[in-house]
Amino acid sequence: MYILEGNIGAGKSTFLRLLSQHMPHIQTVDEPVNNWQGTVYGQSLLTNFYEDPKRWAYTFEHLTMTNRVQEHLKEQQTAYTTKIAERSIYSGYYCFAFNSYAQQFLSDIEWQMYKEWFSFLVPNTCTPPQGFIYLRVSPEIAYDRIKRRNRHAEKTLSLAYLKQIHHRHEAFLIKKDGILPDLKRVPVLTLDCNEEFENNPAQLHRHMHAIESFLVQTGAHIPPYKHQHIHSQSSLRV
Repeated sequence: MYILEGNIGAGKSTFLRLLSQHMPHIQTVDEPVNNWQGTVYGQSLLTNFYEDPKRWAYTFEHLTMTNRVQEHLKEQQTAYTTKIAERSIYSGYYCFAFNSYAQQFLSDIEWQMYKEWFSFLVPNTCTPPQGFIYLRVSPEIAYDRIKRRNRHAEKTLSLAYLKQIHHRHEAFLIKKDGILPDLKRVPVLTLDCNEEFENNPAQLHRHMHAIESFLVQTGAHIPPYKHQHIHSQSSLRV
């Protein structure tokens, strides 16, 4: 299993959709955002978190960790299939939850409780991925994309918050600062996604070829990527 990571607004959902169209032999797994973005629990916990992070951070981070652990365990049971999953328990911990603690959205005791659950659930039960694919984008470009897609839950999302999350991704995936020893050995493919790729066939082909090379180098058995005509799409969804 491989994991696709990146800031809010990086282009993850769009990237997975295009990947499934042009490399259909790779299984893609979307992030279970409906569990916290919709009304599964009678309200959008994502909206609650953005509007009042100090009140909702622990509830939100605990729910997303639980969902991601469940998804990870389900997907690793079919490890014979080459698959790329959107986001992970790891970015949930090192990027989002840690940032909530650093910004004092989580109290000391809430952070300690979260860490204990993570330490209990993850290292001994979840197999590290074969690789991470990091869609790297500047916070300013991500912020512009978020404003253009105009989702209700993200109306209060600030550029300052995106800069914080970008910094956490850089520490996690580029510097590999303070992460589990097993994760330090996981290779990372970094793709520059500042340039729009959905309506740019040349840029998309470069990303597809980079994915193919990375998967082969890290032991995946896949057929060669075939250059094909890519129809332009009008919207960017992440």
